[in-house]
Amino acid sequence: MYCWIYRRWKFIRIYPIPFRKLENEFKYQKYQWVEMDIKRNLSDFRPENYYLNDIDTINMLDKISPNNNWKERKDIIFRNKNHLYKDLKYLIECSRKKGNECVSLAIFKPSKIIDLVVKEEKEKNWDNKKIDAIYSQYDLFNDNYFKLVKKLPYRFSYIFQDINGIESKLFIEDWEIGALFWNCLKNNNEKYACDLVKNKYLDIAKNKDIYLFLGTTKEHHYTSRNPFIIIGVFYPNKEEQYFLDI
Repeated sequence: MYCWIYRRWKFIRIYPIPFRKLENEFKYQKYQWVEMDIKRNLSDFRPENYYLNDIDTINMLDKISPNNNWKERKDIIFRNKNHLYKDLKYLIECSRKKGNECVSLAIFKPSKIIDLVVKEEKEKNWDNKKIDAIYSQYDLFNDNYFKLVKKLPYRFSYIFQDINGIESKLFIEDWEIGALFWNCLKNNNEKYACDLVKNKYLDIAKNKDIYLFLGTTKEHHYTSRNPFIIIGVFYPNKEEQYFLDI
């Protein structure tokens, strides 16, 4: 999984972490500070990439309160304005840079969410190449921590506009939307479960102050026209302008 933390108030990506196989005392929550021994992943050109050096060093610290309309969370998320973008074309240009100037993680503020589209996957199971790639990452731990999760049968994507009115569609690869789908499926058929997921995410877009956590994949970073996918959604209540102009 991906883990978002601040290192000197810089977003970094920690991968892989075998979260589902961790002992309960090491299972940190979303919006919780954690301390762990990490190292820069030199096999990945993206400067934000690190890996967990020792799984036994995970130390869970304070949780970040959602009180006062997520004030503490917003103070942290928006502390470094260099991570905030409204112009998607400019963000993509930043991802094309080399070395430490390359951007592969960002917070994006859409000017408008147009729709959430649902597409059924052609293949219901992981392909062998994907499985091999995932297992090769988890070889870092040299143990049996890894267990492949069931593949989602649908892809969910936001269609949105940026500050210049340019329309884009980005796939949401976030564990929360997957968990929501599986929960909705418990007492419903797949079509209705998809409708519930769509309604939930459109309601967030309509009634919350929505921001998108964006990230690239190593495989498509320099080859795709738009290498970003949505790896998380941040949605405090709407209030007077909190987001600082950038």
